[in-house]
Amino acid sequence: MRKNGFTRTNFSTQNLRGFTIIELLIYMGLLSGFLVVLTQIFVAALDVQLVSEATSRTREDGRYILSRLEYDAGRATAITMPAAPGQSADSLQLIIGGEAFTYAITAANVTITNTSGTQSLNGTGTTVSGFSVQRLGNINGKQSARVNFTLISTGQGVKGSEVRSYQTTIGVR
Repeated sequence: MRKNGFTRTNFSTQNLRGFTIIELLIYMGLLSGFLVVLTQIFVAALDVQLVSEATSRTREDGRYILSRLEYDAGRATAITMPAAPGQSADSLQLIIGGEAFTYAITAANVTITNTSGTQSLNGTGTTVSGFSVQRLGNINGKQSARVNFTLISTGQGVKGSEVRSYQTTIGVR
């Protein structure tokens, strides 16, 4: 219908499409809250992964070093360093098949040195500190020593580096 040259249009709320500013603000607020929660969950999952990797590395390297020391001590015929019962040193020397095997710390790694060369016993994910050896008396006629060391993970978790101390007593056959 036309009145005074203008067309009259029926603007009912049923014909309008789109969102009001209030609806948009509500949706954006809900979306923002959802994204914040998801981000916090993601960050927490990454922190747990870092802590888990650090723990795994220190345990794995610790078990390997202990196993290698016990294996080599079982093959050894003598402990030559530390030399006498009661003495302490920062290295361990075993005689295996007439060859000297020396365990010591080199550049924050436990290394084993013999005529074949030098080999690191811990991985790149850990460093070693406090490696010490105390020669014990002859237990049941066998030369023995107590070995102590601390492994520190190089990866940083939420609570810092993973630190584990290890101690074992080894004896020659």
